[in-house]
Amino acid sequence: MAARRAAAGSAVTEVLVAGIATGGDGVGRLPDGCTVFVPRTAPGDRVEVEVTERHRRWGRARVLRIIEPGPDRTAAGCPHYDQDECGGCQLQHLTLPAQHEAKRAVVQQVLRRVGGRAVTLPSLTPAPTAWRYRSKITLAVGDGRIGFHRYDRPGDVFKLADCHIAASDLMPLLSAVRHAAALLPSGATRVVLRLDREGGRHVVVRGGAPPWDARRFAAGMGDGAGTVWWEPEGGAVRAVAGRHGGFPVLAFQQVHPAVADLIRQRAVAWLAADEGAVAWDLYGGVGDSARLLAAGGARVSSVDADRSAVEWARRQRTGERFPPAFLAGRVEEVLHRLPTPDVVLLNPPRQGAAPRVTAALEGLRSAGHARRVAYVSCDPATLARDLARLPGYDVRAIETFDMFPQTAHVETLALLEAA
Repeated sequence: MAARRAAAGSAVTEVLVAGIATGGDGVGRLPDGCTVFVPRTAPGDRVEVEVTERHRRWGRARVLRIIEPGPDRTAAGCPHYDQDECGGCQLQHLTLPAQHEAKRAVVQQVLRRVGGRAVTLPSLTPAPTAWRYRSKITLAVGDGRIGFHRYDRPGDVFKLADCHIAASDLMPLLSAVRHAAALLPSGATRVVLRLDREGGRHVVVRGGAPPWDARRFAAGMGDGAGTVWWEPEGGAVRAVAGRHGGFPVLAFQQVHPAVADLIRQRAVAWLAADEGAVAWDLYGGVGDSARLLAAGGARVSSVDADRSAVEWARRQRTGERFPPAFLAGRVEEVLHRLPTPDVVLLNPPRQGAAPRVTAALEGLRSAGHARRVAYVSCDPATLARDLARLPGYDVRAIETFDMFPQTAHVETLALLEAA
């Protein structure tokens, strides 16, 4: 990390970094005891910092120079991380074991502080690979460039040459998009590159206003073109060039499929649904978990708000004794239509489960139903909040998964049992 200069008149001081906070910033204390968050620092780092934001109990700072590196600091694996201050990753400067320890500690601290659950330090299952794993990346468009935002200057976009955590097959697609960048719609703000499970390649353009000749853009991409989708300002997403049909690319699917499979298998094993048991798969997406539960003999009802995901799930025929029932709709609005469950698999989006869902689970538990719940979470804070809304359940097991190596994000699986 190159040394920086402090702004004239700014507060400059030394900080010893004690740990990693939620979001990936290092955390230490200023000389007066105020907690300070410092991006791109590692536990044990002694750094000279410039305080950039100050409140009564906490502040933020940026590193001017590293006086003494901590034992867990390492060289970043991607040149964009330091050279362009890429904001796509937060932890490349940490060794992988240190990343794992930081994520475990964050989950434990948040569940204790926000959820009021005295959980032990959870175990962590590492990803099979820490690089080239993402099947989807979202790029910013701005200042004539396509890339990521800088972590400390979110209004700036740097030109991305190669994202080292993205799947290799996405990089030719990035090159093709850059080649045809002048043909993007005026006012475009985002470009999403995605691989689907059937081998398809997709470009989703967000922003801009009609008219737009998407076929000309696709032709400009040359041999690298896949299916082009467009979400104009205020409009719905639709395919505008290339192959249509197949897997619903806009449906939610995890960007690290191998880790998603591990979590799904663990969740179903923890639920231990008996033959013929009634299972709910809430926020079920394209039905992967529902089919795994059904393969074990459970009678599964799967719910998701994405109709394209549900329609695709319904078309799959995998020969279960009790084929899953797939329902399209907001989970909290269709629960009354579902059979009373013995077990529940809950995999909500980042904002967590709707209050009506946790209230329904509490009601079922008090009536002797839904005795086990497996909760898959991509945000420890909303998991903790939802656990606080489920006081009638004990947390029997917690496991974290390194779904997103090099970043501060962590996936958590909690097994809840009726008290």
